Amino acid sequence: MIKISVITINYNEKDGLKKTIESVVNQTYTDIEYIVIDGNSSDGSKEVIESYRDKITYAISEPDTGIYNAMNKGIRAAKGEYLIFMNSGDSFYEHDTVAKAEKLMKGNYGIYYGDLIYYNKRKKKFEDWIFPNKLTLGFFIENSLPHQGSFIKRSLFDSISMYNENLKIASDWEFFIIAVCIEKVSYRHIGIVISEYDFTGISSDPKNYQLVTSEKQQTFDRHFSMVIEDYKIIKLLESKRFRNIIYIKQFRTAWKLLKGFSNLLLVFLPKQDHTTRGYKY
Repeated sequence: MIKISVITINYNEKDGLKKTIESVVNQTYTDIEYIVIDGNSSDGSKEVIESYRDKITYAISEPDTGIYNAMNKGIRAAKGEYLIFMNSGDSFYEHDTVAKAEKLMKGNYGIYYGDLIYYNKRKKKFEDWIFPNKLTLGFFIENSLPHQGSFIKRSLFDSISMYNENLKIASDWEFFIIAVCIEKVSYRHIGIVISEYDFTGISSDPKNYQLVTSEKQQTFDRHFSMVIEDYKIIKLLESKRFRNIIYIKQFRTAWKLLKGFSNLLLVFLPKQDHTTRGYKY
């Protein structure tokens, strides 16, 4: 039986916190270490934690400097072989989810990840969020693994790094892309729904999309500067729009019209300065 640390961070989200705690403490799996990190909330969250004190392995309530500072506190306190983050508002899909997942965690992989379910407000129904079996740089350019659906070997945070506290939103994404694409950490998709994803989190707020993009670009610049531009070109060549252009080229008249329109547009665009490393050519 694998010892699993479930970590919940919270700040002034007492209703979501209670939902998450109930989800964790009612799991049928018995070898769970439950850790709750609260950022000195003032909305009654401390009282919620206290009411479940006998079912929580470790809990603190003190000021922190942000999401990843709190998550790192949870990691430092964790004693389990694998850990999973179920932050306020998230919940395990079923009472026996951890038990089902543990049975599939064979082979000593560094990361085991499953799928999510979420409520589609536009369609007014729950939908599955399925993740691929194979993870690539292309996947991480536009996506990430879910922290509430991933069991991460505790030792990876020692051998790779803790979460980067200089990032406000995308640090868990940065950890996953470095672990999988640079450190070549082994992983396995276990193919079951792990949790119900709470879309009210900071990373899901459209107001923060620009910050997410900026933080991801910082990671690309630090770790993937030699390949990221080439990869974007490859993705462009694979795109439906480019394939449509190749298709049009088969038809002489349509191709001439497209070329003529493109040349007309170029007349009105700024002249491109073809510069490489300071040298014009």
